[in-house]
Amino acid sequence: MSKKSLTAKTLAAALALPLALILGACSSSAAPAASGDATSTGPVKIGVVGAGDPYWETYKEAAAAEGIDVEIVDFDSYDQPNPALSAGELDLNQFQHIIYLATYNVAAGDDLVPIGATAIYPLGLYSTKYKDVADIPAGETIAVPNDESNQARALLVLQSAKLIELKDGGSVFSTTADIEPSSKVKVEAVAADFTASSLPDFAGAVVNNDFVSKSGLTADQLLAQDDPSDPAAFPYINIFAARAADADNPTYLKLVKIYQETQAVQDGVLEASGGTAVLLKTPASDLVASLKKTEDQIRANQ
Repeated sequence: MSKKSLTAKTLAAALALPLALILGACSSSAAPAASGDATSTGPVKIGVVGAGDPYWETYKEAAAAEGIDVEIVDFDSYDQPNPALSAGELDLNQFQHIIYLATYNVAAGDDLVPIGATAIYPLGLYSTKYKDVADIPAGETIAVPNDESNQARALLVLQSAKLIELKDGGSVFSTTADIEPSSKVKVEAVAADFTASSLPDFAGAVVNNDFVSKSGLTADQLLAQDDPSDPAAFPYINIFAARAADADNPTYLKLVKIYQETQAVQDGVLEASGGTAVLLKTPASDLVASLKKTEDQIRANQ
């Protein structure tokens, strides 16, 4: 297997453990909405990472005004909502970009699909010790997320900041093994939800947007980030995901529209991101095409 390959077996094994925990922790008293059923009496369960963001309450109120009861189910880490959705403990989830979903689908042999876009969030390098990238001394260590899709993106951020060099210029499949020995800093992979809290132990950390505000990080501590307007960033569009059988569920599609078209929700998303989110209404067909292309690329690199 190539060094640049995505370790599907490892990721699948990592995903299996949280699933067991989820099945024991999630209540089964309210059945998820049936496939294609727009009149289900139970709440539509949407899994997220970061339910504390105020706009989720605004979203629930907007959905209720349209006659849809929504329950937001919060998860602590990214490896949990997809297995929960696949197992039927959720109806939808909204926490990931296309590359993350493609990585999960290939590793787990699943067929979850995007049904609507939310936003692209820049991925940023933060530090509580240094004010500028140039101030980071050679030999210091930077933390990056350990899930492979976000890790590759984080490494590209560090390369653009001239802190590391990646073999062959890097790609969406780069791993820490692709860092050239001549790089200015060292890199350590940690769980995405620990990148921010680990900042006291590192010169800096690349922190996913979901954990920026809840950890109290500010724009003053942001040293570098990628460019969400770059066409190459398309696979990093964040999405609502559903089981394949529910791709055309009218209730779920309406919930996507409510998210995209309720101004108070959109304002809340932008505020929660510190003004960095690029809000989108990308057609689902384009999202699905990008997912398939990305899955094919992952398989080809295995």
